[in-house]
Amino acid sequence: MTFLYTRTNTWNSTPQPTEHTIKLWEHISQKKNWRIVQLPNGFLQTEYKELDTDNWIDVTRRETIAGAEQAIDASIAHYKQKLEFTKGPKVVKTFK
Repeated sequence: MTFLYTRTNTWNSTPQPTEHTIKLWEHISQKKNWRIVQLPNGFLQTEYKELDTDNWIDVTRRETIAGAEQAIDASIAHYKQKLEFTKGPKVVKTFK
């Protein structure tokens, strides 16, 4: 006879971010670490500054400055949300 044992963890079932990843997310969550550059073809490229160097990492390309800034704001919101979940599961409802 064969038994199948399964184990489910709600919080630990997915890989947890490393300390370096969390530092990167904190870094990217600050608008001062972003810039917009114009490319030779006229498009605008959003870039963030690498964590420990002076290198810039390209992220998106947009046609307008407003679109590029909106992309940066959306990226910042995304990484802030990821940081929120590194603190543990978010309780959305409790029962009595």
